[in-house]
Amino acid sequence: MSVPPVPYDPELEPGLAAFLDLVERIPLRADTILANRAHFATIIPPAEQIVGDRPVELAERTVPGPEGAPDIVLTVVRPASRVADAPALYSIHGGGMVLGNRFFGLDGLVDDVLRFGAVGISVEYRLAPENPAPAAVEDCYAGLLWTVEHASELGIDPSRIVVTGASAGGGLAAGVALLARDRNGPAIAGQLLACPMLDDRNESVSAQQYDGLGAWDRNNNDTGWNALLGPARGTDAASPYAVPARMTDLSGLPPAYLDVGAAEVFRDETTEYALRIWATGGQAELHVWAGGYHGFAGFSPDAEVSRSAVATRLSWLHRILRAG
Repeated sequence: MSVPPVPYDPELEPGLAAFLDLVERIPLRADTILANRAHFATIIPPAEQIVGDRPVELAERTVPGPEGAPDIVLTVVRPASRVADAPALYSIHGGGMVLGNRFFGLDGLVDDVLRFGAVGISVEYRLAPENPAPAAVEDCYAGLLWTVEHASELGIDPSRIVVTGASAGGGLAAGVALLARDRNGPAIAGQLLACPMLDDRNESVSAQQYDGLGAWDRNNNDTGWNALLGPARGTDAASPYAVPARMTDLSGLPPAYLDVGAAEVFRDETTEYALRIWATGGQAELHVWAGGYHGFAGFSPDAEVSRSAVATRLSWLHRILRAG
């Protein structure tokens, strides 16, 4: 029996239509990944164009990747009026594990850099299926290690680094937090997981509700997980660092912020992840936004629910960065 979907907030529907027309023009399937990458290349502007006349400085750094793997590239964004011991936002882009680059989401990172007087770091990680798990999460972790090791050079207070990401980036941010815990790595101040891609099983009620419907539906999600995990998908062979929902122990993690739309695939796995953090005595803040589609705040910025979601995310960041 089909499961009826949660209806969208009517104020969000024009933005959803724009998202589908611009971003998901080509259905994402195994044989259309390259076509989707080519399309993405047309809708992600160069970094300088994204920044415009905002008072920030951009720098590109090529840094060591994981042991035995290629180097990775980081884009560093700093306010033009630099200060020492700034907080840092370590940003991991979305794209379903198969699409995008470090400039996807850079616009919002620049805004946050200016809001918080922070240093922003956006990491370029290897995409699947050419680079299966755990390549992406290991790249992201390697970039974090370099950032912490060079905190003084970058003007960063290493006790105030928040790892952030949306969608696939949210799942990778969760994986980075798990790696840092289990390898006695950097003490991350917080993990900001926006509509995160956490569970390869793709069998939740919300996944069934948005099968063939909405932004980043269940079919797209299948494509991303199949590309990342290959034959390990759906088995105990899947790395819990690549699939954070499979991690049996969520204790000892940095404070987490999780938000998600009520009308999208990732609603249930995001909610479950927060519940499991709380069950260990950990800190998590969870927001499920009524009628929200995947990534609604970005494509429907003027809607009331989007303004509330942005303000709430910034409130958490203010508290975490001040606490650091």
